[in-house]
Amino acid sequence: MRARHLEVFTAVMRAGTVTAAARMLNISQPALSQVLLHTEDELGFTLFERVKGRLRPTPEALEIFPDAERLLAGLDGLRRKTTDLRLGRAGLVRVAASPPPAIAILPRAFTAFRAQQPNILLRAHSAPIAAIVDMLRAGDASLGVAMDDRLPPDIDAQVMGSIGFACLLPAGHALQRKTELTLADLVGEELISYRGNTRPAEELAHSARAQGVALSPSLEIDISISAVGFVQAGLGIGLVDALLPWHQFAGLAVRPLAGGPEFPIALLTSRARALSRADEMMRDEIRAACFAVLGEGFKA
Repeated sequence: MRARHLEVFTAVMRAGTVTAAARMLNISQPALSQVLLHTEDELGFTLFERVKGRLRPTPEALEIFPDAERLLAGLDGLRRKTTDLRLGRAGLVRVAASPPPAIAILPRAFTAFRAQQPNILLRAHSAPIAAIVDMLRAGDASLGVAMDDRLPPDIDAQVMGSIGFACLLPAGHALQRKTELTLADLVGEELISYRGNTRPAEELAHSARAQGVALSPSLEIDISISAVGFVQAGLGIGLVDALLPWHQFAGLAVRPLAGGPEFPIALLTSRARALSRADEMMRDEIRAACFAVLGEGFKA
């Protein structure tokens, strides 16, 4: 499968229609249909069935799609790097982080780095852990920061510290009278917290079982920052990481979760790729920023 075939196949899989895929790739619908037919001819099997104006992927298409996405991500990364080199951006540092570290740690690290290296281009990506791993593997990021250290063997995870949880209360909530809360205090409350199969959700569930407490969020979220609006709207208590500066948001009261679990903040690199000197300098600034943020402690 050639590069253009890969792009077209992936676009159609994502968009579901030839029209939408053509719009994504900024080409005409007939041109895209022609490339798609040529792709199927070259592969020797059909990729899509036409059903009521939409394209339904065949079992073969579903089988190769994950590999196609990975190859396309690597191709996109290569294109960005060659563009950077053509434009003279040899001094480039790419960092990918999950949203809480991206908000709480990277600004401090980037500020310190920029003071020493004002001419090096910085590129920040905010992404979930799976996407960070893909970017490190593809070379689209040299450094990653995530709230998990359980990574594949080709990714090195250096734990820089750990963080607990905070409770975000709607303004005027009865529990606001307490200076700190426990899991037992949250029993019977409407909770806004992480969806299942995430590291924070697993740590909370394990701690709740150990304390004999039954907790079940009534509203699940993917990233902690999204809890703010729901709490402000009075939909429940946010049970989220204590890394973000929650005290800066109006319309809610913040209390630490006492006796709760903690989970790691890790600096990630690819074992297969060497760091540049600029990457190493950024790595040191991220470590320093993490230690500073954690050292400041919880702010109510």
